[in-house]
Order: sequence, then C-alpha cells, then structure tokens
Amino acid sequence: MPETMMVPMRDGIRLATDVFLPDGAGPFPVIMERTPYGRQEASRSEITASRRTPASRAELAAFFTVHGYAVVYQDTRGRYGSEGTFVKYLSDGEDGFDACAWLSRQPWCDGRICTMGLSYSAHTQGALGCLNPPGLMAQVLDCGGFANSWRSGIRQSGAFEMKQASWAFRNALVSPEAMVDPVLKAALASEDIRDWFTRMPWKPGHSPLRHHPDYEAYLFEQWTHGAFDSFWKQLGIWMEGYHERYSAAACVHMSSWFDPYTLTATSNFLGLKGRGKQRLILGPWTHGDRSNSVFGDVSFGDTAPLDHWAGDWRAYRLRFFDHVIKGATLDEPNVRIFVMGGGSGRRTPDGRLDHGGHWIEAEDWPVPGTTIQPFYLHDDGSLNRNRPGAAVQPLAYDFDPSRPVPTIGGAFSSLEPIAFAGAFDQVESPDFFGCAPPYLPLASRSDILVFQTAPLREPVQIVGPIEADLWVETDGPDTDFTAKLIDVYPPSADYPKGYAMNLTDGIIRLRYADNPAKPRLRRTGEMTRVTITLFPTANLFQMGHRIRLDISSSNFPKFDVNPNTGEPDGKAVRKRIARNAVYVDAGRPSSIRLPVLAI
Repeated sequence: MPETMMVPMRDGIRLATDVFLPDGAGPFPVIMERTPYGRQEASRSEITASRRTPASRAELAAFFTVHGYAVVYQDTRGRYGSEGTFVKYLSDGEDGFDACAWLSRQPWCDGRICTMGLSYSAHTQGALGCLNPPGLMAQVLDCGGFANSWRSGIRQSGAFEMKQASWAFRNALVSPEAMVDPVLKAALASEDIRDWFTRMPWKPGHSPLRHHPDYEAYLFEQWTHGAFDSFWKQLGIWMEGYHERYSAAACVHMSSWFDPYTLTATSNFLGLKGRGKQRLILGPWTHGDRSNSVFGDVSFGDTAPLDHWAGDWRAYRLRFFDHVIKGATLDEPNVRIFVMGGGSGRRTPDGRLDHGGHWIEAEDWPVPGTTIQPFYLHDDGSLNRNRPGAAVQPLAYDFDPSRPVPTIGGAFSSLEPIAFAGAFDQVESPDFFGCAPPYLPLASRSDILVFQTAPLREPVQIVGPIEADLWVETDGPDTDFTAKLIDVYPPSADYPKGYAMNLTDGIIRLRYADNPAKPRLRRTGEMTRVTITLFPTANLFQMGHRIRLDISSSNFPKFDVNPNTGEPDGKAVRKRIARNAVYVDAGRPSSIRLPVLAI
C-alpha cells in the first residue's frame, strides 16, 4: 500500500501525493506522474493488446517498484485530494518544480527523477521541464506537452478547439466542489452537453458550466483571448518559449495521426534538440489508444498497435528509464513512424475498411529523403503538379455559419459524445453531429471546394508536415478557411461508391493570417495569401486512388464557427453569410505542399 502525503507547494497549498517504494533500504530513482484525473483512478490507456482491462495505479506502480523504482502519483492543484483552486494548465509548471524539489529532499530518493503520463499528464511534464527542476533525468510525454497552445491544443491558428468546452463540462462533474455539493453535482448532471452544442455561441452565465463559475471562467478566458500575446506565452501552454532553457532530460515524444497533439510532439522533438536525447513515436491511433488497430471506421492492421514492436507500453517505458538511469542498452531508432495505407481496401469481418499500414524507422524528423512537392489547385477541380497557366476567375462559395460543415472524424479528443475521432468515409450520417438528411457525401455541399488528382498511375507515399498555401478573399471583415486531405478509394465490390478516408486537416482564422499577435479585419474583396498548417501525417496512396483536398470555412464541432462578423472571439452575438473565394490562376496559384518519400 502507498504512503499518502500532503506535499506543500511554495504558496502553502498542499497536493495529495501517493508514494510506492521498492523493497530494500534505498535510496531509489523515482518515476512521477502528476494528474488531474485522480491519482488513485486507473487510466483508461493503461492497457495492452493482450490485456484489455486497464491496470490500476497500484498495479502499474508494482511493475516499476519490482525493477527498483519508487513511484509517485500526485493530484494536481484543485483536483481530487489536492488543495487549492483548479486553473487549467497554468499552475503546473511551478507545482511540478516544487514536487521535484520535494522529491530530491526525501531520504528514499537518490536524486534522479523520471516523469511519465498521457495527455494532461504530459502537459504537466512539459510545464515542469520548462523550469529545469532538480534531478529530472527522463520524460515520456505521451500525447501532450503544449509546444504552442495557440497554434494547436487550445486554439488552432486562431480557431478555438471545442474539445476544451466538452472537457471542462465533463471534469466539472467530478471536481472536488461537485463531489461535496450534491446540488451542484445534480445541476451539472442535468445538462445535456450535446444539446448545448446546438446553441452556439455560449455566454458567461448562460452555458452548461454556469453552475460551476470557476470552470466557466477559465474556459471563457481561453475562448475569448484570441490574439497571440503574452497570455499564450505563459508557463504551461508554451514550451516553444522555453526550449533553449528546458531541462536536459532525455525525452520520448509520442503522438498519433488521429490525436490532437501530433504538431506538439513534432515541434517539441525539433525544438529540444541540443538539450537531452530526443525520440519521436508517431502511430495511427486516436488519443491514448496505442494498443488498438481500429480507429473510427478503419482498420490499420495487426501491426498498428505499439505492442507489435514494443512488447507493450509498460515494457517500453521501463527500457527507456533503465537506459537513462542505469545505462542499459536501448536499441531504438530516434524516430519511429506508422505509414498508413497498403491494405486490401476490402471490408473486414467486423465491417471496417482494411486500410493497413506499416512502421518505418528514421534518424530524424522530417524524415531524411522526403521532398516537398506542391500539388496545385485548378479551376476544373483537378489537383496536380502542374502550375496553373491561365487567368481564371476565383472559385467562390457562400459560407453560412448557421449551417457549418460537420466534423466527420479527424484528430481530436475529449469531444465525446458530440464527435468521435478517427478515420471515416466523408459522407454525412445520423451518427455524426450536425448532419441532416439526405446524408450525402460532404463533397456534394456547395460550401466545399473539392480538388483531386486523376487516379494515380503509381503509388505516392507522403510522410511529414503539410501546408496548404492559398490565395483567398471574403466579402466580410473576417472568416475561416479550412483544408482537409483525403485518400479516395475507387469503387469496389465492398464499397460500390468508393471510400473517401480523411487523413488530416487544418484551419486558419483570417484576422490572424498576417500577424497572430495583431489581428486585422479585412476590407471587402481584399485578397490575402494564407498558409494553413495541417497536422503532419504519413500515408501510402495506392495506385488507382486519388489524392483529394477539400477547402471550406468550417469544421464543427471540432472548431468553433466563425460568425463572419468580425466581432471579438467568443463574444459574437450576430451571424452573416460570407462569400468566400479561392484563387487558382497563374499569378495567384494555390497549392498543397506534400512531403513525398520514395517507396
């Protein structure tokens, strides 16, 4: 059984901390996880391919203590057993530093500290690492550790990630305040979050979080703070600003193609070079689901689980910690990447698309040998390597914020039960929020511009970062532009209509296109060149498939919807239909830049 302590922070607030010690006299190296999800609650992700029941915290601690590590779990400030007020992300740097300093003073600690954890527990690691705390030797940042939360994680190039709203609601339900106040608990439980997503925008005091003002306040602070200024450069949500002074700990950065932290993982891997040894793992998974092979409606094959090459996630972490702490050999590449694609394209026995995939190893990211190749958008809807050679009218569409493009899969988390991450055929369905009969393909919507290659005569493999470079205009003061990359299967016996599988997407809010720190509203018809950063991905487009790019102006409920009025972010009360356009001519060529890797 662990020893539970209330560990004081620099301001006197005490954090609930469980300590598991190995047998023997010690002192021992320490593995610490700091979590807002309950230090004694099992993490849903602590499963393996062979054991589908999550291991308890005590079981996981026992695994590491047998190998000579003390294990420490701590509730973050204002959560579960810890004192203080919860403010999401912003107290975790100093609290994490103080926890490391406290550990270093304990007689059972030999002064060497490792950290681990998924999602928010990766954010807590990144926050404390920014302050270079005493004793920190190794970190496993699993799907988190904000590189730049304005660029991805809280906002994405200005647009607000709605997972923050659903996360706040779900975690207010299990907050310490709700646990001791049955009226507050009942009030929150009586709200239907899915219904509330039909009533946007929310207003302070008029949201499902109105019953818990502290949680509502921090949510609206993030939602309404649009410009990239000092707010977004705070400790806990901006590792980029600390890369040069970050801890010299060895780090593993792990994310996946349908996880919201792929850009975070790759940015931190690159930014922390020159500090400690950096490693990068990018799988095909959804958030924290590293031992599965099906994500959304698509199967990625028997090799997709991390267990295929790692044994399992516990075994990998032990090997990594033993390498750093004990000098054990670690025969691992710097970068390990799952390339999606290459499957049969048939329907699996459980009704999924067999997309398949395989792992590759590399020494660096982006993968050496990739070439960035522009694929140009043309006015006839084609997408190819030929630069436009004529003067043509821009392609225009009407974007109605009252009828946004529905989110059908993608890279996000915490949006259940409103939306579900993963890969899906891009066809509307009653299973997806915001869809309506007759449930036709998204490509049939008049507010989506579709560009695709001819059927490929040979396979094309892409691995790496992706950007869409567009010349655009709008008739209003502000709007959004979105880009989505899709692998289009030809018709087959199992899929007579074909299958349009989403790979990655991105968004930009136009007022931030010139300078994120100084938003600027547009003049009617003002032409602007924008770069949309899509999340990195890796995919093998097989012969006969098409590469498709969809351009539009919304992706809800993944992102909040721009009302096109120019009102302050998160405070709009009006909506207007915008006429948006994309230029595709010789003087203003729009393109998507793909990282092509020879097969």
